[in-house]
Amino acid sequence: MQGTLFVSQTGLTAQDAKMTAISNNLANVNTIAFKKDRMVFNDLFYQKQFQAGAQMDSQNQRPNGLQIGTGVQVIGTQKMFVQGTALTTGAETDASIIGKGFFQIEMPDGTTAYSRDGQFHVNSDGMLVNASGLPLIPQITIPENATGISIGTDGTVSAVVAGSAEPEELGNIMLASFINPGGLEPIGGNLFIETQGSGAPNEGVPGEDYFGIIKQGTLEGANVNVAQEMVDMIATQRAYEMNAKVMTAADEMLQTLNRML
Repeated sequence: MQGTLFVSQTGLTAQDAKMTAISNNLANVNTIAFKKDRMVFNDLFYQKQFQAGAQMDSQNQRPNGLQIGTGVQVIGTQKMFVQGTALTTGAETDASIIGKGFFQIEMPDGTTAYSRDGQFHVNSDGMLVNASGLPLIPQITIPENATGISIGTDGTVSAVVAGSAEPEELGNIMLASFINPGGLEPIGGNLFIETQGSGAPNEGVPGEDYFGIIKQGTLEGANVNVAQEMVDMIATQRAYEMNAKVMTAADEMLQTLNRML
């Protein structure tokens, strides 16, 4: 029965971790470009008492083995990079990516982080920055006398300045992509950094290959399906209750055994 208690304990721990992931998904349902997490489970090792196919006598073999599992473990979380819902804002510095690319953001230490959040602002130096004030890479500077900003689907940024009828080209937004975006490490602030699991970034022009196009005046919403999360929450709660019930049953069996001795 002690083995049952320990197996149930792994189940309780795993369901608690899944509930934490669900709560994080729901907490970020209104976070721009948030990508939901999915827990990845594995069964633990097995205690083998008989191997299937073992020789029973000189002529017969065991058709089945006797292997008792020792529980479950959480082996990781997987970011689901399914496209989020398009939100129309009309703001001229808002941009979303329709495709697999990432905006490149310069961190304070000079390294590059990656984001799907295209909620940009113009800082006091005229640069396009994200909500945390970190500049976009390549840097785009908006003239002080600009009366309108245009971002093309290919990332071309242009502005109409006072006294001129023709738009002035300011630069190009380049996107990055990864062979395994699920291997990116989230660091908060709607940012990711590359890891060995994600592979090195590939930089490209929006609209080419698989980078996706840029849509001005829109943002990408979180890809959290609230109904699905609620269903997962109920299923997880029931799984937790079942593991707790198994633990209770094992405890009652131990009590019965103690009374008999």
